[in-house]
Amino acid sequence: MKAGISRDEAWALLAEYNREPFHLRHAQIVEGVMRYFAVSLGYGEEADFWAMVGLLHDLDFEMYPEEHCIRQQEIMRENGLDERLIRATASHGYALTVDIEPVHEMEKVLYAVDELTGLIGAVAVMRPSRSVMDLEVSSVRKKYKSANFAAGCSREVIERGAAMLGWELDTLIRETILAMRSLESSEAAGNMESSF
Repeated sequence: MKAGISRDEAWALLAEYNREPFHLRHAQIVEGVMRYFAVSLGYGEEADFWAMVGLLHDLDFEMYPEEHCIRQQEIMRENGLDERLIRATASHGYALTVDIEPVHEMEKVLYAVDELTGLIGAVAVMRPSRSVMDLEVSSVRKKYKSANFAAGCSREVIERGAAMLGWELDTLIRETILAMRSLESSEAAGNMESSF
């Protein structure tokens, strides 16, 4: 699968519509997590495409939060991006702002991990290590139960995403922690910018 855009071009497009370091960092995290899941689920040949979906999934969120997953379709079409990329990124707004149901496993993964990466990141920064490297599922579950903790991370969406994948919630959390650990390892090796 080809995205119709290079990584550098995608980053420039993302940066045109997003200025907040938090949003740009979230895009990088979801990009890396999507790449990890592509490989771990047997879609290694499509890893670049999965990563591009992760990078651009919130393209319109900062400037157009009320039209999230709607406006980005227009922006992507204006920039000549592949329709599969447009559909995949928009599908994570299913039942929230769009009626594009996640069908492909890639779309279901994006739907499931988008909110979860934020929650896991919030748990990680509360730890003495400020890292996911020593983070366990039980620690995430403990904070998960507190509705006030990382309140912007929808538990309902995370649970719906796990159900779409046919996974237990703990499985989704564990695999997402492993994906985020792989990013932190890459960062420590100097292959990415610093993280959480």
